[in-house]
Amino acid sequence: MSQPKIKNMEAFAAACGISRPTISKYFHDPGSVRKSTRERIEAALDQYDYRPNIFAMDQNRRKTKNVGIVVPYLADPVFGEIARNLERRCLEAGFRATLLSAHGEQALEIEAFERLKALRPAGVLLAPLGRLSNLDALSQFCDEVPTVLFDRNIAGVGQAFVGSDNESFVSQSTEYLVRTGEPPCFFEMKSPSNPNSIARRRSYKSSMEALGLDPMTIRIEGKGWNLEEIGYNGALRILQKGSLPTNTVLCSNDRLAIGFLAACHEKGLRIGRHKGCAMRVAAHDNHPFSRFTCPPLTTVGHDYDVVSNFGVECLFDLIEKGGQFEQRTETVFPAQLVLRESA
Repeated sequence: MSQPKIKNMEAFAAACGISRPTISKYFHDPGSVRKSTRERIEAALDQYDYRPNIFAMDQNRRKTKNVGIVVPYLADPVFGEIARNLERRCLEAGFRATLLSAHGEQALEIEAFERLKALRPAGVLLAPLGRLSNLDALSQFCDEVPTVLFDRNIAGVGQAFVGSDNESFVSQSTEYLVRTGEPPCFFEMKSPSNPNSIARRRSYKSSMEALGLDPMTIRIEGKGWNLEEIGYNGALRILQKGSLPTNTVLCSNDRLAIGFLAACHEKGLRIGRHKGCAMRVAAHDNHPFSRFTCPPLTTVGHDYDVVSNFGVECLFDLIEKGGQFEQRTETVFPAQLVLRESA
């Protein structure tokens, strides 16, 4: 005759003759109970094929082992790479990571906040939408849940920020391009939602002026997260008009640059840093696909491992300190110039 189905922890404790608190202690940390007790529990687990509802157990604890990760747009490979690193580090530390995407929409970002609050997470790693975020909802969430912002900083929100130094991104690329050829124009969206894009624009302007040069900015129309298509359409319009002020183009991010390269290919323009090339193109982020473009894209990149590891360690420190630091911290890491054939 088959064993009766065990439906909850109380029934399991009665079936194996061990107290409910001891069973709960075992599931929280098997090494915290005596060896003989642990062996009895594990034998009963095999006999009754019982597995506890970990989520329900967490809800009964003051602190859970849940960690939330929220990104603006998971289909963007840059955020996908960062999220992959964050999730891996959380899992290695024994936390269960819940990954949510705002899909570029304010309403879905707010919905992600509500879903996470229902999980009572120990902490959250959050890359907000930025200019598209509802700042009241964002601030309220970060006040209620221990939160570390990453990638995009919003002053005064969350207990900490961890990211890359966007000013060093553009100062490196601008200085290199000026040193090795014609000064670059800056190719960007007219109304970017990402605050990092605005920081990069400012850095380009100040870098050019520091070199005694006039900034040359090209702003293209486009909304949303279809950045490759926006870059492609914007580049086609510029190339058809023949209005580029220089043969060197510095794109705000790699995704716009991928679209720009496609438009150049369609127009029969050879891109590269060698003799016989019509134009040089460079960008920022070290997008996971940037080394596979044609030609491979010169870029300034995030150190994904360093930023992700520090972000997770910062969150764990925040959790250990009860969810609040004495004062908000901001940590930015320098970017690295990655030279490839496009510039």
